[in-house]
Amino acid sequence: MTSYTPPIQDLQFVLQDMLGVSACGITGFDDMDADTTAAILTEAGRLAAEVLAPLNQVGDAQGCRLENGIVYTPEGFKAAYDQLCEGGWTGLDMDPEYGGQGMPYVIHTAVGEMHCAANMALNMYSGLTHGAASAIYAHGTEDQKRTWLPNMISGAWGGTMNLTEPHCGTDLGLMRTKAEPQEDGSYSITGQKIFISAGEHDLTDNIVHLVLAKAPGGGAGTKGVSLFIVPKVLVNEDGSLGARNGVSVGSIEHKMGIHGNATCVMNYDGAKGWLLGELHRGMPAMFTMMNEARLGVGLQGYAQAALAHEQAAAYARDRLQGRAVTGAENPDGPADPLIVHPDIRRMLMDQKSFVEGARALTLWGALQLDRAHREGDAEAEALVSLLTPVIKGFLTDKGFEMAVAAQQVYGGHGYIEEWGMSQIVRDARIAMIYEGANGIQALDLVGRKLALNGGKQVMAFFELVGSACEDLRADERLAPLAEPLEGALKRLQAATGYFAERGMKAPNDALSGATDYMHLFGHVALGLMWAQMARASSAALDAGTGARDFHDAKIATARYYMARQLPATSMHLARIHAGGETIMALPAEAF
Repeated sequence: MTSYTPPIQDLQFVLQDMLGVSACGITGFDDMDADTTAAILTEAGRLAAEVLAPLNQVGDAQGCRLENGIVYTPEGFKAAYDQLCEGGWTGLDMDPEYGGQGMPYVIHTAVGEMHCAANMALNMYSGLTHGAASAIYAHGTEDQKRTWLPNMISGAWGGTMNLTEPHCGTDLGLMRTKAEPQEDGSYSITGQKIFISAGEHDLTDNIVHLVLAKAPGGGAGTKGVSLFIVPKVLVNEDGSLGARNGVSVGSIEHKMGIHGNATCVMNYDGAKGWLLGELHRGMPAMFTMMNEARLGVGLQGYAQAALAHEQAAAYARDRLQGRAVTGAENPDGPADPLIVHPDIRRMLMDQKSFVEGARALTLWGALQLDRAHREGDAEAEALVSLLTPVIKGFLTDKGFEMAVAAQQVYGGHGYIEEWGMSQIVRDARIAMIYEGANGIQALDLVGRKLALNGGKQVMAFFELVGSACEDLRADERLAPLAEPLEGALKRLQAATGYFAERGMKAPNDALSGATDYMHLFGHVALGLMWAQMARASSAALDAGTGARDFHDAKIATARYYMARQLPATSMHLARIHAGGETIMALPAEAF
């Protein structure tokens, strides 16, 4: 059985040493000193380790079951969920006016990593509710906010997002779900949605579904789509629960992973719903939820890799196998531990350098959102918008790869269910697919995000990386890190220029390299994070603060990432420059 040790020290390092949250000047951050964030993270970590993690393999083994229209979650999930609600964790960063605690989104994100790593399937129930509540908060009327938010923020009610239909996934313009206006101002919603995470369950008394549907007069494509609030149970004027709405679960999916989360086919048979936001403007409203979800899924990708790495490192320290080529390191034992072997170290260092870099990037992105929402900083919001497909796509692609690498450390035992590595790999795999498959993320990055505002955001990112290279050169301890990062930046700039040149003349050339560009961008983004972390650790060493071993390890891991991972950017650039001819050469019937 897997255990979980929360990475409190590393989270604290990123929040306080690297990001400097207590002195960043953002409204509401004055109280985010080291003692406060440590107290929050310690309690959240305790809950993750003692309550959520022990149920992770239980959820995987038992799964959810549908009986007489009711979905029952695995044993222990309801009690654990209740503890999350009682502790106020479901509304950590939400508006206090509606029952939230008003803490920064970056703190919510740090807590979310631990809860997701400990039990991804269970964490999804509250995570989806958070996203739905955010959409209502951003686009709802005051009456809608008063009606729905307090119970969603407290966790008494759940929430979902309903986009996909049997015949349409990413191409939402093909959807068939209809919304017919009623005399009382509501709408009658009819249609079927599939792959709805947490669509039905026994954790809450009500579930507030956000449903995309087509109302009359909207025209073809996504321009005709509107977003509706459709509760499982109708709410009376006094706030009490009333009659059951015309919403039912048709079935639950049998999936590769995240068995503890109910993935449902949802049927809407004349269900009563209320317009959220503007009529025929459902996509902008839904993107409030989808963008948050995409950042959250990026977090899922690296959180599962973090869990896998923790297990693999412990196994490698304990498992005796062979002798070190430089001489026995455990001479009194029958063999040396696995961790003495260079190839095992390679896999563990790949994992460590990715996980810690991804953690820094995700928290850095969350801080930009705090700056945007609390300070009205449009540039911060634009920058995180540019990086959203990178965070979602790159972190989940690499997160799965690192989970597989961790499984490989175990050898044959990694293939045996009891060790828990199989579950981590299976759970991690979905993150590459949902909330927009990673190919779609790459196309969004290349086809839409790069050109926004005349490329202003990508140029701003280039400047950030360039400044980081200069800062590295100014520190004698870190100067060797500058050259590989600068080289990777030049390759990213070259790829960006290629797309600018070929995008209109030969779109297949640009789109054929989209995934390689997303990975090239991701490596540079993690290189930037490692530059910032290395500088923070170097400053701590100079000041004599913190644990020296910790900061030495940070700088050593930064060197590893620059030396062993950034060279992949050359491969990605070569693939991009190859264009689309070889990819598109065969006729469809040749496959």
